[in-house]
Amino acid sequence: MKTLTLSICVLALTTPMAMAQTNHSTMDHSGMAMSEEKMEGAVHAKAVVNSIGDGTVNVSHEPIPEIGWPAMTMDMPLTADAKIEGVAEGDEIVLMLMKGDDGMYAVSAMMPE
Repeated sequence: MKTLTLSICVLALTTPMAMAQTNHSTMDHSGMAMSEEKMEGAVHAKAVVNSIGDGTVNVSHEPIPEIGWPAMTMDMPLTADAKIEGVAEGDEIVLMLMKGDDGMYAVSAMMPE
């Protein structure tokens, strides 16, 4: 019984960390015309699209440990050249965030999960 309890505790503590990590190297970026330098600075997160507006998107995303963000629902600006084709409200996606010169993050791509 102690072993089972310990196993459950370990699983409960490690699962959120494993789920929060998105492996950038396994993502297909072939349809995105971006420089390697830009791609290196990209941050990825799993999210659900709540709404898409003119120049913004509202998403509910998982924690993004690379930039210290907890899971939350938020409006995010889209970059001028954001790749969002084929994404609709309610879709589960992977966000690609880029840090602008102003230090703020914006969505540069949304890819269906």
